[in-house]
Amino acid sequence: MNKFFLFDTSKWNQILCAFIVCLPVFNYGNTLGWMSPMSLLLQSNHSPSGEPLTDVEISWLAAISYLAGVPLYFLLAYIGDRYGRKRTLLLSTALGSTIWILKLFPQFWPLFVSRCMVSILMACSFVTCPVYIKEISENSIRGHLGCWTSVFYTSGCFFTYVIGDMLGYRTIIFICLSVPILSFLLFLALPESPSYLVQIGKIEEAEKVLLWLRRKNEIDCAIRQEIETIKSEQKNDEVNDSSIIKAIFADKILFKAFQIALMAAFARELCGAIPVGNFAGDIFARASDGTRVVLNPNQQAMVMGAVQTAATIVASNIVEKSGRRPLLFITCLISGISMCSLATWFLFKDYGYNPPEWIPVFTLCICIFCDSAGLLPVGTVLIGEIFSFKYRGTVLGTSMAIASFLDFLQVLFFKMISARIGVHVAFYTFAAMCLLMALYIFAKIPETRTRPLEEIYDDLRTNKKKRPQKTDVITRF
Repeated sequence: MNKFFLFDTSKWNQILCAFIVCLPVFNYGNTLGWMSPMSLLLQSNHSPSGEPLTDVEISWLAAISYLAGVPLYFLLAYIGDRYGRKRTLLLSTALGSTIWILKLFPQFWPLFVSRCMVSILMACSFVTCPVYIKEISENSIRGHLGCWTSVFYTSGCFFTYVIGDMLGYRTIIFICLSVPILSFLLFLALPESPSYLVQIGKIEEAEKVLLWLRRKNEIDCAIRQEIETIKSEQKNDEVNDSSIIKAIFADKILFKAFQIALMAAFARELCGAIPVGNFAGDIFARASDGTRVVLNPNQQAMVMGAVQTAATIVASNIVEKSGRRPLLFITCLISGISMCSLATWFLFKDYGYNPPEWIPVFTLCICIFCDSAGLLPVGTVLIGEIFSFKYRGTVLGTSMAIASFLDFLQVLFFKMISARIGVHVAFYTFAAMCLLMALYIFAKIPETRTRPLEEIYDDLRTNKKKRPQKTDVITRF
């Protein structure tokens, strides 16, 4: 593109839709960021629950949303394919508002149910929203807008870190409750996804939606070509009438793409960002113990949140220039090195040494920057690009459901392992997973930037078949 995509007036309707669709993701970020300052408050002598919650109770509050999310990823993927992306967004947002209403009753069980319902927003944020954005976007800005889910997610976390340190318990809840209410009202004006409209046979309506999205007055060759491309993808899907999962395992290329989807999700979930996001305040409290660090744990978490948000903004602006694969590999590698350094710092501190006090904040910020600039946004964009309409929602749902269960285990046991064995053990584990994932990305994952699906699948065939196309692919970096 010759000019920055935000200044291209022909893209404004796509940008507007992407912005509105990302509001539930911002609200999901609120729910995750809420745990960091509130876990410290709920375990203090000034707990709104009346008495401090235990480590086990806090761990369950943080972890249960990931366990509850396992079936909901499949459910929202099914609802999105069967009843449309727009209806799924409306349903998720309406149910998501009850999360904040339940938190007005700060005893353990209302909080527990509230945290269970966070899984609705989680599944919406990582299945429905990315799929909708992919299906309304032109190829030239698909990567930019696809990264917006990560921008809004990290912004939501950062926003809650800030107000969590400044405002009272109930004030925070009322502010966060306004987001799903606004989202629901705006969703009523959103168009349905063109891919879904074609799938249910509403071709004329799909053309009208594309006309509005592309800001054109009449149907031209480009609009017709987009409709034909969608039809072609869906016609290829109709060749195999077996169940989606069965078809994936029966087809070698689809199975390779499915493996890549799983590994991209694992790279994101096993890098340590999830427990760090939930327990940032607690981690910084451990790191600050016995040191002369000026900022309190919540303020240090705010610094990390600012870095996280800045990283996703950077990613959304460079992903179309750098390509998906290089950005994913570099961020995964640096994240592994940073986690290893942080683990070593905690190990030295446990043995009575006095390592530099700036290392925890610096290494965590580097790790979070890498996660937010590469692993978080690019992994989601990549999964959406390597499957057609028939498989896209189900594969996103399946990969994220498996990853969500791993998140549940991480968050549930992080505080317990840190207290009994040492926090360095957890961070060494995260470092090892990042480095192993970097090797897999380098060896197996193809570039997908601006490429049609068939060309990507050509790269997943044998090396002998794809070798003639390698030179062309490299020029796209």
